[in-house]
Amino acid sequence: MTAVLFGSISTVADTSELQRAAFNQAFAEHGLDWRWDRDEYATLLTGSGGRDRIAAYAAEHGTDVDAEAVHATKSALFQRSLATADLALRPGVLETVREAKDAGLKVGFVTSTSADNVAALLSALGPELSADDFDVVTDSSTVSATKPDPAPYLTALSALGESPEACVAIEDNVDGVASARAAGVAVVAFPNGNTAEHDFSAAGDRVDHLELARLRSLVAQS
Repeated sequence: MTAVLFGSISTVADTSELQRAAFNQAFAEHGLDWRWDRDEYATLLTGSGGRDRIAAYAAEHGTDVDAEAVHATKSALFQRSLATADLALRPGVLETVREAKDAGLKVGFVTSTSADNVAALLSALGPELSADDFDVVTDSSTVSATKPDPAPYLTALSALGESPEACVAIEDNVDGVASARAAGVAVVAFPNGNTAEHDFSAAGDRVDHLELARLRSLVAQS
């Protein structure tokens, strides 16, 4: 194994409930009578992309909505919430990053969210974890298509100069798993609090605590 690739914000710190709260506040600010409870939100998370999620929900409910504007409000609210939240790294993340770097492995943060979301997260987690801990960071401004398209992983692999079969991805949602697999990267499911009931059968392994040795074993088997 030559690289460990974290696949989304919530593989590093579980921000899923902060995101749900930001969606609901954005709906209220735009005069929408929507409120996603946790069960409904978990169902909606089977697909990626907040703007697309809003647009699809509006179409399903026959509501005319500026999905771009609502999502922009949601993103701003989410970023502000990160600055004041009591945010913690998920189990094993810091140890895995440190052990990987000590072993001479590369570490990537392979997202297709906005650069502002990534920056807000890493600012909230610093100095424990920062952009300096990653050899590559992708976001929506640096990839040609978002997940489940393989573009984020292909972009990261090209930047790192690594082959897909030598890397392992860590993903918390099914679209992320599909993206990694389409790029030829072995993937470990690391569900967040709102995706735990999703079908991760396409992943090579599923964990609730990261360990570098277990990630290495998955690559060795592939």
